Amino acid sequence: MSKQRMFAIDLGASGGKCFAGTFEDGGFSMQEVHRFSHEGTSFFIPDRNGAVVERAHWDDVLLYRNIVNALQIHAREVSDHIDSIGIDSWGADGHFMNEDGEMLGKIYCYRDHHLDDMIEQVKARLDPRRIYEITGIHFQPFNVSNQLYWFVKNRRDLLRPGCFYLPVPTVFYYYLGGVRKVDSSWASVTQLMDARERKWSDEILAALDIPASVLPEIVDPGAVLGRLHEQVASLAGVNRARLIAAAAHDTASAFAAAPVETPEDALIISSGTWSLVGKLVPRPVTTDAAMEFNISNEGGIGNTRLLMNCMGTWPIQELRRAWAVADGREMPHGELSELARNAPPFEALIDPDDGGFYNPPDMEAAIAGYCERSGQPVPGTRGAFARAVFESLALKYRLVNERICGVCGSTSKVVNIVGGGCKNEMLNQFTADALGLPVLAGPEEATAVGNFIVQARGLGLIESIREAQPVIRRSFPIRSYRPAQTEVWDRAYERFRTIAG
Repeated sequence: MSKQRMFAIDLGASGGKCFAGTFEDGGFSMQEVHRFSHEGTSFFIPDRNGAVVERAHWDDVLLYRNIVNALQIHAREVSDHIDSIGIDSWGADGHFMNEDGEMLGKIYCYRDHHLDDMIEQVKARLDPRRIYEITGIHFQPFNVSNQLYWFVKNRRDLLRPGCFYLPVPTVFYYYLGGVRKVDSSWASVTQLMDARERKWSDEILAALDIPASVLPEIVDPGAVLGRLHEQVASLAGVNRARLIAAAAHDTASAFAAAPVETPEDALIISSGTWSLVGKLVPRPVTTDAAMEFNISNEGGIGNTRLLMNCMGTWPIQELRRAWAVADGREMPHGELSELARNAPPFEALIDPDDGGFYNPPDMEAAIAGYCERSGQPVPGTRGAFARAVFESLALKYRLVNERICGVCGSTSKVVNIVGGGCKNEMLNQFTADALGLPVLAGPEEATAVGNFIVQARGLGLIESIREAQPVIRRSFPIRSYRPAQTEVWDRAYERFRTIAG
């Protein structure tokens, strides 16, 4: 097989990374070419009644500029030839364009408070059980169903003829090559797609008064979408590479990269700002029990990701951010892990998914308040705050595993942790201890690896994701953790279940 060069754009909610990948002679290699930070920016704006409200937005200009910069770096340092480009991103947000391709305002961040009460408004338009039956998606404030319903209720005057909606990954496919399509992995998490038919649900769109004509076409992961604009290719110094639909929802890409030998035996955790905890199943599970536990059925690549969207390291990120402001420097992750390691075990436990931790002004105060309300001592040190979060995350993973296995009728025998969070050795070991199962951690850049795997499938280099598993195991280090002190963790779990309700 001749050398095939691919380019992966991985946009997370706190940073972006771009990678060069190469398939050659049955082997795969990748290298990071560019990494950059970004985050939502809060504006405080008087509304029509004069009340000052907070609005949080993403900077699409910054993101696009860094994508072009990364292509230029690839041209200088790797090659000026690229066979394909794929984009993945977080699984919410997007924006409307007018008929001339100009944005109708800024892109809202999914944590913006205009969505705070939208779940109940959506439920009032269509029976929640029917929504879940059709989409298989849990009810969360950031769902695109909520976002688009808010828009048609509050910004309907902007919807002139010819306007169209682009999800976040498609925004950048559009900038690069005029693409107005989205793959089924990303469409599936909107709570607007029929999980079995893999098309937009006419029933839900009608109930929410969302014009079907504004939505992009849904395509399969691996579909060829088009090519780089000639002008963009010239600006970047590369050829007009094919644009391929990666599994654009970053969790779908991350799950695709998990080196799973037997899907029914594996619990997969995509670990980062969010923890996406679930299993690969052949078809959606939309039973009453699955709905009660808020379990989602997300579109995969020839399968369904049955998972729960849990809080991940977001509380840790917010603690570090506040402490950096107080100290004038950002505490390294290693230093914080050492402080947590030396803190007393199980001093305090929290439910990471409590609404108070979603977007509080002060995460340390939010954790302290939770402890006080639940009759626990407030952590006395930074290490104790961090340890409380890490222990609670591991215990939440155990709870989620029990619920998911219960609704799909399988048993987990191993835990695969992928993504940036798998670098946290303490959390990996805590997870093994809490679940009493072996943990396999890696690849760290699972989302980018999955992005490349789907591109390779689109280029015809591999026929299936399963075919790529041996390549992944050969190409990336996978670390193992064995469970220990399980009796202590069993006792902590019973306490956690009481505290977390």
